[in-house]
Amino acid sequence: MTLKFFDKLSQDFSKLLNDKKDYNVVIEVDRKRNKQSFTAHSVVLRYRSSYFDKELENATTNKKHIKTIRKPNISAQIFEIILKYIYGGIVDIENSDTKTIYELMISANELELKELSIKLESYLIEFKYSWLRTHFSLVYHSIFDCNEFKDLKKFYNDIIVKYPNLIFESEDIRSLRETALISILKRDDLKVEEIKIWDYVIKWGIIQTPTLPADSKEWSKENFDALKITLRQCLPLIRYFHIPGEVIWKKIKPYKKILEKQLWDDIILHSMSPNEPVNSLILPARIISNPGLPSRTISTPELPSRLNEPFSSIINIEHVIELSSWIDRKSTTYSFPNIPYEFQLLLRGSRDDFQPKTFWNMCHGHAGTIVVAKVAGTDEIVGGYNPLAWDNSKGGRDMKTNDSFIFSLKNGNIQNSILSRVINQNRALYYPNDKNLYGPYFGNCEFGMESELYDFTQDKRCQCWYDEDNCYEKSIRTVSDQFSISDYEVFKVIKKQIPNCTIR
Repeated sequence: MTLKFFDKLSQDFSKLLNDKKDYNVVIEVDRKRNKQSFTAHSVVLRYRSSYFDKELENATTNKKHIKTIRKPNISAQIFEIILKYIYGGIVDIENSDTKTIYELMISANELELKELSIKLESYLIEFKYSWLRTHFSLVYHSIFDCNEFKDLKKFYNDIIVKYPNLIFESEDIRSLRETALISILKRDDLKVEEIKIWDYVIKWGIIQTPTLPADSKEWSKENFDALKITLRQCLPLIRYFHIPGEVIWKKIKPYKKILEKQLWDDIILHSMSPNEPVNSLILPARIISNPGLPSRTISTPELPSRLNEPFSSIINIEHVIELSSWIDRKSTTYSFPNIPYEFQLLLRGSRDDFQPKTFWNMCHGHAGTIVVAKVAGTDEIVGGYNPLAWDNSKGGRDMKTNDSFIFSLKNGNIQNSILSRVINQNRALYYPNDKNLYGPYFGNCEFGMESELYDFTQDKRCQCWYDEDNCYEKSIRTVSDQFSISDYEVFKVIKKQIPNCTIR
């Protein structure tokens, strides 16, 4: 029989941390005014962290036989947590904000405290999914600086293969690490056409090679060689033999000088005679099953119960009937069996995050959409219908349509829905310049979503204004104060297909 007393052992070692009598190491952390020193014992540090074992080996000893280690890139708050973990094996993160937990994970990895780093990585993925999505750029770019965080890398790459425009069609591509790009290109399930992947790789390579002239027609042999060197790890990962022949001449031929001659010859041969053998390696085609955004459609009352999640966390079947009737300008509502539309879920804030730019990335190009938002702390559901395509390339523009409308829906204590149709078709919608701050906007702020904190749930910046310069018939709220949301969803409204029938 073995008796274990780990709790008492942890308590005693935690007391040792506060013992100032026999310490022989000083660790200086943080910078300038926040600079702080911690005392520790070399024997504990060496056996708990291989990082400190190496540092102590090289550190010089002063006249009092004390060694000093400096870590200015780690905050005092973070290091205090780490030191308590080293001595007592306990980390209390119950009252810590998510950013602190993330920084703790990064610092633990740097100090080669693998057990702690892995545990925090798992915790973030399991319990802080929304924060990871919201802080995509911060985390994604930092974790590819090292060989660790395999689960987080997979977590983010799984997002990118579904929504490649989140990184490839944003400013994030400028700071994308080569290791991160390579890990994406290796994926067989990257849901984007191969020729677009080629375009993204070329775009990234040009950004990473600042010496190139702006006009590629002016490039010299040295310029092409420079780009080839930049992309030497990426070019072998392109699935060239799955790109249509007519596209090769338009897209790839202008850059054929960065390809090996044998590869270019094989690409041309394969495009002309697909059955002829080639010398170059032919990578398998990417698996683009169900390309595009994940969808949830409803056709019958039974369907939502068969899904892993309900078709909506905000609206119900009765709301769908009402919204479908408004779209078709019906004087009476449809009966359930006669609903002519399916509602396909494009975006859910609680699933995909609440950043304004996420709305523009995920809804770009989709026409005929319903936006519904749950006002935080109330029963209110507000929203709008846009028959036009959302376009993240247009900025500071009023959009013209006569078919849009805004609304509030009956829910809880709210007994009646309100429909407000556009009356100024020239200002039916507004596509803002700053997609990082502003989401969907209808009319003169009669329904608009924005956030200065890049999260619609964090500050009261959403609004349903109504004044003399109104673009819609009536106000959809009884109060004019700004609000935050608890969740929101965007649905693409799709006309149901009528099955073919044969009359005998």
